[in-house]
Amino acid sequence: MSKILDKTHRRYLRSFLLLLLPMALISYSVPASAKYASLVIEEETGRVLHARNPDTLRHPASLTKIMTLYMTFEALRDGRLTMDQRLKVSRAASRMPSSKLGLGRGETITVRQAVMALVVKSANDVAVVVAEALAGSEAAFAEKMTRKARALGMRKTTFKNASGLYHRNQKSTARDMARLAQRVRADFPEYYGIFQSRTFTFRGQKYRSHNRLLARYPGADGMKTGYIGAAGFNLVTSASRHGTRLVGVVFGGKSSRSRDRHMMDLLDRAFVGYEALAIRPPRRPGLPAVATTQVARATAPTAAPHPNPFVEQVNTALARTAAQPVAPKPPVRAAAVQKPAGAWSVQVGAYRSQRRALAAAEKAQARLGSVGSQTVVAVVPSRRSSRPLFRSRLAGLSKSAARNVCNMLKQQRVDCMVFAPARGAQVAERPQ
Repeated sequence: MSKILDKTHRRYLRSFLLLLLPMALISYSVPASAKYASLVIEEETGRVLHARNPDTLRHPASLTKIMTLYMTFEALRDGRLTMDQRLKVSRAASRMPSSKLGLGRGETITVRQAVMALVVKSANDVAVVVAEALAGSEAAFAEKMTRKARALGMRKTTFKNASGLYHRNQKSTARDMARLAQRVRADFPEYYGIFQSRTFTFRGQKYRSHNRLLARYPGADGMKTGYIGAAGFNLVTSASRHGTRLVGVVFGGKSSRSRDRHMMDLLDRAFVGYEALAIRPPRRPGLPAVATTQVARATAPTAAPHPNPFVEQVNTALARTAAQPVAPKPPVRAAAVQKPAGAWSVQVGAYRSQRRALAAAEKAQARLGSVGSQTVVAVVPSRRSSRPLFRSRLAGLSKSAARNVCNMLKQQRVDCMVFAPARGAQVAERPQ
C-alpha cells in the first residue's frame, strides 16, 4: 500500500514540477520588473529589431536630460547660447538633490561646462541652470520640452522638469526615447561626440561617467543612464558595428550592472542579425577591380608585376561566364571559383542588404590607402538563415597581410575579423 502511495505522490510531484517549468522559463526570459521595457532599432531606418513594452508609459529618470541637452544644442545652433557664455545659478538650482555639482546660489558656470556636467555627471543642479537660462523657469522649460517632443514625433512623452527627478506625470516610452536618440545624432552631429565623454573635471574635481558601456561594449559611443526609485535603472545606448548603428533602450533594470548586461545582450543579439554574394569592383580609381575590364588583363602576358591570385581566379571565372550565352533576363551571371591557397580575407561587416555590404567593404578599403589596393572587395552570403545575409569582406590576402589589414582597421575603430580560406567553391558574380 505504501508503495502505491509513494508512486502516486511521485506522479503528482512530477506533474506539479512540469507545471512550474514554463513559469520558470518565463521568469528567466524577462530580466526586470513591472517597470521593464526595452527596444532596439536600426538607427538609419528605424527598423525594430527587438521590442518589449515599447509603447508603455514609464518614468524616464535622467534620460530626460537627453532632451535638455537637445534643446541646449538647438540654442547653440540658433545663437541663443554660446559655449563660453556663463549661466547664473539660482537658489532653486542650488537646492537640487544629487546627483549634482554642488553649485552655490549666485555662482556661474559656462555652457560648455554645463553640457559636460549633464552628460558625464548627470547633474540635476546644472539641468535647472540650463532650463532657467533658456525659458526663465524650469516649469516653462518643461512645457517647451514637451512641445519639442511632439514636434520630434515623441507622441506619448510628457516632461515636467529638466532633470528627470520624480514627477508622477513625467512619462515617456522606449520608442519615444529611441526616437530622441536618433534625432540628437541626426540634428546635431557636431555635438554628438560629447556623449562619448567618460570623464569631466570641474574646479579640480574629476567626475566619471555613469555610462559604463562606453568602456565595456565595443562600438558603444553614447548616450545616457538614469535612475529613480519609480523607474528603476534606465539606459539609452547608441552603438556602431560593421557600418551599422543601433539604438537600444532599457527601462526598469533592477540594478545598474544587470541593466548593462541586459543591454549588451540585446545589442549582441541584434548585431548577429547583420551577418553579412557578390564580388564588386571598387569605385575608387586605381584599385584592382573585378569586372569585364580586367578579364583581358588577367589573361594577358602584361599582367601586373604582383598579381593577386584571388583576382586572377575571379577574372578567369568571369571570362568563362562572358563566353557563355546570356539568358534573356538573368539578374546576375555567376561562375563557381575555387579559392586559391592563401586567399585570406578580412570581414568588416554583416548586413541584410547586399548594397550596404558592398558599400561597407569599399569604405573599409578606402581607409587603407595604398594597402587597400592589394585587396578585393567581396560580399559573401550567409547560409545560416532563410533571410538574405551578406558578409562584407576584403579578400585576396595572405595570412599575415590579412592580420595587418585588420589591425590597421582596428586602429581606426573599425571592427573586423580575419578569415582563413574556406573549403569548396565560392561564387563570383559579375556586377550589373
